[in-house]
Amino acid sequence: MDLTTAFPPFGLRIEAGPLVLRPIADDVVPALIEVVLAGVHDPALMPFYFPWTDAPADQLPTQFAQYHWGTRSRWSPESWTLEFAVEFEGTIVGSQGVSTRDYLVTRTGETGSWLGRRFHGRGIGTRARQAICAFLFDHLDAEEITSGAFTDNPASLAVSRKVGYRPDGTARLARRGEPAVNQRLRLTPDELVRGEPIEVTGVEAFRRFIGLDA
Repeated sequence: MDLTTAFPPFGLRIEAGPLVLRPIADDVVPALIEVVLAGVHDPALMPFYFPWTDAPADQLPTQFAQYHWGTRSRWSPESWTLEFAVEFEGTIVGSQGVSTRDYLVTRTGETGSWLGRRFHGRGIGTRARQAICAFLFDHLDAEEITSGAFTDNPASLAVSRKVGYRPDGTARLARRGEPAVNQRLRLTPDELVRGEPIEVTGVEAFRRFIGLDA
């Protein structure tokens, strides 16, 4: 038995032209940490609901690894987070994931992502979002995908618009001790603006793992 048998998310792979979404197993974590330490966003801004990039540089690698170990240990068919490393033209550039609760009932997941700052502005985030949304709709029978971004994060909101998400209300959230407005977003299969066709490996075992197939 290998790890992909014990934990089928490790067997997933999504390819879309020069972009690959590969599972964040331990062998990928060091490369992602290097991207994070080189910078993810302007330090004066905070694009994330949980300010994980505010951690001191000497603590961030440990906290980053612990987060990914934790998402695996807490996995259940009722509540799971699937995190992929984003590889573009052979280089690890960031992460794209989806989180969900009661997926077998709701058929809904929430996307989230980040890219190293030096990789911004090249369309990689749009490609990654298109790939994971196509995967969710076409291979996991999703009926809706949600996302969100603070209203002072125009780059993330622009990616969502390009992919086809529509506004779905706002919410006031605490951010670094101050209120901030979060724009909620919603995407349905017929609204997805597709990118390059995707090729998926390992989905049959994953569907069984989350209870979609017997």
